[in-house]
Amino acid sequence: MRIWKQDTDLARVNGWCNNTMMETLGIAITEIGDDWLRGTMPVDHRTHQPFGLLHGGASVALAETLGSTAAMLTLDPAQELTVGLDINANHIRGVRSGTVTGTARPLHVGRTTQVWEIRIENQEGSLVCISRLTMAVVPARMIGK
Repeated sequence: MRIWKQDTDLARVNGWCNNTMMETLGIAITEIGDDWLRGTMPVDHRTHQPFGLLHGGASVALAETLGSTAAMLTLDPAQELTVGLDINANHIRGVRSGTVTGTARPLHVGRTTQVWEIRIENQEGSLVCISRLTMAVVPARMIGK
């Protein structure tokens, strides 16, 4: 069952990343299913830690990007927005190069909170990081621009 309340055109959704950390890290939304969202991030000088491995913080940035983007797509932004409450991540496997792919799927989409699970895998499909993101749903008027 389709859960999105907004247009899920990839160009439009990726446009939200312009002039943000996501653009700097090379994060791109690549696919949107009926109840999941997928994106990629390169593993290179932008996302490495000093020992040449994918930085755990970069994995968390990818997870939060995917989960929060998915959360926003379930709402009418004229009425409601989401803000992050909590994120956790378990780093399972190191990656030195290539691309990682994350997939966000809802665990709970409620009236005041949402919980998303984000699985990040390497190019071989092995689990690199598992993350859970909790979002608060707030009235749009509470977030100023």
